[in-house]
Amino acid sequence: MQDSKHRTLIRRIAARFCRPWHRDYARNKLRFDPAYAAVAALIANSDKDLLDIGCGLGLLGFYLRELGFRGRYLGIDFDAPKIAEARRIAQACDANLVFADGDANALPAFCGNVIVLDVLHYLPAAEQQRLLREAAARVGPGALLIVRNVLRARSWRFHATRFEEHFIYAIRWMRSPARYFPERNEIEAPLLAAGLCVDVRPLWGNTPFNSFMIIARRDAVGSGG
Repeated sequence: MQDSKHRTLIRRIAARFCRPWHRDYARNKLRFDPAYAAVAALIANSDKDLLDIGCGLGLLGFYLRELGFRGRYLGIDFDAPKIAEARRIAQACDANLVFADGDANALPAFCGNVIVLDVLHYLPAAEQQRLLREAAARVGPGALLIVRNVLRARSWRFHATRFEEHFIYAIRWMRSPARYFPERNEIEAPLLAAGLCVDVRPLWGNTPFNSFMIIARRDAVGSGG
């Protein structure tokens, strides 16, 4: 997409939010966070349903709709005020997106593509493993589970990420502090055990954060040898 068209799209989404800080947040996230474009490249043209775990203000859902995604979308998050704002916007712009108060430990029945962006590190290690197993179980034939998360490492990027997490919790943007940063194998293992093919890619873009995208795919029915 041409840069001018992309900026217009971002401004259109951000303008839907009532609060100035939500508009600023939406503009900055959609413009500078590489996760949105990366997910869109994999999902926007899919006709499969999409479960967005930890959707927050619903930015990913609104972004995908603008890019032509027409599958059924369900976003869940435990932050009720953010969900209320996402619902208000979806109703106002007729985006046909569904948002629900929900906990990562009690996922709804689902079959399709599953997204988990920047959620795992807010859970203890054992709950991360359970969430990954439950998310993998909801990936349909030929569908994807996409996880974006910080990985624990001995690097300046990881230390920068820890500082940023302390800051956003201190200003109460996040309702929960970071609890445990997983290593790569801790994310891969339950997904491989669930029969998914896993690819891990760095996804920090122009940010200082130690973020990675984990793309796990379930084979389509009958595609195996």
